Amino acid sequence: MRMSRFAALTSSLLLAAGAALFGAGQAAASADFGYVALGDSYSSGVGAGNYDSGSGDCKRTTRAYPALWAAAHSPQTFSFTACSGARTGDVLAGQLGPLNSGTDLVSITIGGNDAGFADVMTTCVLQSESTCVSRVNQAKAYVDSTLPGQLDQVYDAIHAKAPNARVVVLGYPRFYKLNGSCVTGLTEGERTAINGGSDYLNAAVAKRAANHGFAFASLVGAFTGHEICSGDAWLHSLNWLNIGESYHPTAAGHSGGYLPAFTNAA
Repeated sequence: MRMSRFAALTSSLLLAAGAALFGAGQAAASADFGYVALGDSYSSGVGAGNYDSGSGDCKRTTRAYPALWAAAHSPQTFSFTACSGARTGDVLAGQLGPLNSGTDLVSITIGGNDAGFADVMTTCVLQSESTCVSRVNQAKAYVDSTLPGQLDQVYDAIHAKAPNARVVVLGYPRFYKLNGSCVTGLTEGERTAINGGSDYLNAAVAKRAANHGFAFASLVGAFTGHEICSGDAWLHSLNWLNIGESYHPTAAGHSGGYLPAFTNAA
């Protein structure tokens, strides 16, 4: 079974410490462990609150899973470049700067904005069920025809700049618990279509990640029982007073969902 880079580093440090304790030589491992967090709003932490004012519209927060992981594991270097609204082209153009041959760990969520996530949700909220389903199918067609090539460009660029890194690609949760506690809002048909669209996107992202030798962390299991309409949601429902946070993980979604999924894959 393949050991994660962080687990391997920890093991090496323990072995080296033991060797030093018993006079068997100098420590053989370096504590210089570098972690870079890339991606869109699901990595920057939109929805979790307490945003860093210095991050501007990127809305990065210490409540997001990358910052939580860094706080728990104390990597020597931590670069957090994920940004709200990011598409694959934005990652290529503005987020890869901290990567280098010494980078040990990379995390990323990307693809949802390219596939038109925001427009899908807007369509489904404001228009008919048939129009919603049609828009979801349009997004699926994009996932088939265009997104794989865009993901390949991002993953190729990450590998080129950080060839020694363990790369963890994280997916997106299903948004709705079907036949749940919601009595207003979208129809069950719309919720079913949206969940299906999320599954379709995740499958495509997971396949491209595997083809590049990257790990894929699914969030579907972690968020089961915590979807919108579950009664214990880790996702914001539609919020007309703060549209940007709608359909994004809460702070609990990051600490209870994304963080464990990332930690297990890292």
